[in-house]
Amino acid sequence: MSCNAGPRMKMDPTLHTDKKPSWIKVRLPNNPVFWDTKSMVKDLNLVTVCEEAQCPNRWECWGQGTATFMIAGEKCTRACGFCAVKTARPDPLEDDEPQRVAEATRRMKLKHVVITAVARDDLKDGGAEHFKKVITEIRAVNPGIIIEVLVPDFNDRDWALQMVMDARPHIFNHNLETVERLTPLVRSRAKYWRSLAVLKKSSEMVDGKVAVKSGLMLGLGETQEEIEKAMDDLLDHNVTVLTLGQYLRPTPRHLPVVEYITPEKFDELKEIALAKGFRHVASGPLVRSSYHAADFRPELDVVDDIEAALRGTSDLELKPSDLAIPPAKADVFQATLNQEAAQ
Repeated sequence: MSCNAGPRMKMDPTLHTDKKPSWIKVRLPNNPVFWDTKSMVKDLNLVTVCEEAQCPNRWECWGQGTATFMIAGEKCTRACGFCAVKTARPDPLEDDEPQRVAEATRRMKLKHVVITAVARDDLKDGGAEHFKKVITEIRAVNPGIIIEVLVPDFNDRDWALQMVMDARPHIFNHNLETVERLTPLVRSRAKYWRSLAVLKKSSEMVDGKVAVKSGLMLGLGETQEEIEKAMDDLLDHNVTVLTLGQYLRPTPRHLPVVEYITPEKFDELKEIALAKGFRHVASGPLVRSSYHAADFRPELDVVDDIEAALRGTSDLELKPSDLAIPPAKADVFQATLNQEAAQ
């Protein structure tokens, strides 16, 4: 299924200035925890999407002792028109990165961690095995933590996606980013329906035992009808958690902002999404994929089923009859009788 109309954007030159609406406010760091987090990230030689993507909430999140870790390097093989992450030939994967990320979650005493990555089209598996190693190490060091992954599309290779799902993340996130008509303009090499297919297959690969999440950036020229159509498409592909945020232009070389969406409009869209059937919706000008991610916890049955699968059983209630008691050897049995007779 495709859209016949090519990507079009209405332009308002008055928008493309340094001045932003009053509701677009960035909070500067005023908390010692911010500097502790920054120091820890530097000490462990980690990369965060907070910094690489110039997230407007990084001051707030780091001040609360949370961060979204970006694995597989800071150089992306794609050049999306909205993204601040640099495009270049990536460096080789670092073998000890899974251990370093896991150590960070332990030091920060995280109960919920978000792991994302650049697109690694240079690798046959798109970096899927690296995701799996990071998830495994985090769970070993920090048992009980909720693990959320925000992944690229792995070029829709099922075997690569299966590696990530075999590691059993609690929340699987892959962003649709924009509406179908604007996808060719906004997303380098990505395809609207391919992303939807990845989202649906992630759920099917684990029999629905994962919370599936996706997000849209607004302000790129999309219409109300197109936004609602994207919502319906996401619901049809097993997505239950939705984020809606304002696109902010990282540099003059990136796509321009077509419209600044008001907070009231974001509230209206949230109500529409909830009425359509999403379980959880975060909607606001500064909302990003991992903003306040820990506020959402996947269904308890999802968490329980994942933990049970990792232990290799789905029924932990054992009865005495379930326990195999080996029979006593004849000589041991006779010795016990002789000891009791002597008493």
